[in-house]
Amino acid sequence: MEQIQRTTRKIRIGKVEVGGDAPIVVQSMCATRTTDIDATVAQTRQLARAGAGVVRIAVDNEREVAALKEIRRQTSGITLSVDLQENYRIADKVAPFVDKIRYNPGHLHHIEKAKPIPQKVKWLVEIAREHDLAIRIGVNCGSVAPTFIEKYPNDQLAALVESAAYHCALMDEFRFKRFAVSLKDSDPAKVTEANRQFARRRPEVPIHLGVTEAGLPPDGIVKTRIAFEKLLAQGIGDTIRVSLTLPNERKHEEVAVGHQIVNDIKAGRFISVPEFGTGLNIISCPSCSRVENERFVELAQQVKEITSYASRHRITIAVMGCRVNGPGETDDADLGLWCGPTTVNLKKRERKLGNFKYDEVLSRLKLEVDQLIAARTASTV
Repeated sequence: MEQIQRTTRKIRIGKVEVGGDAPIVVQSMCATRTTDIDATVAQTRQLARAGAGVVRIAVDNEREVAALKEIRRQTSGITLSVDLQENYRIADKVAPFVDKIRYNPGHLHHIEKAKPIPQKVKWLVEIAREHDLAIRIGVNCGSVAPTFIEKYPNDQLAALVESAAYHCALMDEFRFKRFAVSLKDSDPAKVTEANRQFARRRPEVPIHLGVTEAGLPPDGIVKTRIAFEKLLAQGIGDTIRVSLTLPNERKHEEVAVGHQIVNDIKAGRFISVPEFGTGLNIISCPSCSRVENERFVELAQQVKEITSYASRHRITIAVMGCRVNGPGETDDADLGLWCGPTTVNLKKRERKLGNFKYDEVLSRLKLEVDQLIAARTASTV
């Protein structure tokens, strides 16, 4: 297959080059608790051995900052990115130990609410300059900044793209060029269209591709390929992450799948993919250090098993592992579960149905699925 030349500028993340004529970089993210230093060091090495060019670690508080310092000491030579979660104010504390900062524009309003967004971004840029770091602007469908949701109330895609474009404009204003952008959704069609629109707007900005909450393999792999094949074949995408719901000991499989997809596209090998959205669609996040109960992965697998009888019905079930993404990213699902330390919050669209113990929620979920099927069947009679 003839390769389409990418038009983005080349940026440096530590010793790794992204964009332009640099090879497509496969990334991944640790799913261990950051404060569990031994486990996080082991998984960082596991991902790097599998071929991850950049490994991301989530940090949200002072204890995790202290842990990150030791993790960095034990993983010298591996390119690290920090995910600032909801606490952008710790950027200056983590900066000495990483090569890149990832911030979510939709989370900047949580802290120092009276401070203007441009002022917060300018501070992050100053930290990046001081410590020789790259930045990723990570826009996510489930946590778009309220300003853009209000401005585009009936167009989630526009809110996603405009949020990314606005933060790029801030980078321009502050004369900072070592940044990449990601626009993620759990729907591969939306990921494809959002990134196409953004690439037309800002063809010089490196793009990090990902289908967030792609879910369990093999469905999660197929969803990811749907987007990646279309975009990478058009020269859109400079670095990728495959987000699969996997137990920790299998986390490196994300990296292997990412490399396989890239190699297949280079060789002109494309798969014939099903049209998602015509039957049961289970969305689940890839798990990370934000997960507060490790039974989350097992729960996602059980949800898939007990709802298999509904495979022909157009129902979306979202299974989220934490309080950061869970509440917002289950709103658009017919049924949503987001997992806390001891209970699971069950929702029907935006309406909360209640909190259930891990060993109790499945029976209630099945009841809700049955009711949905019955109601939709009755409406077609």
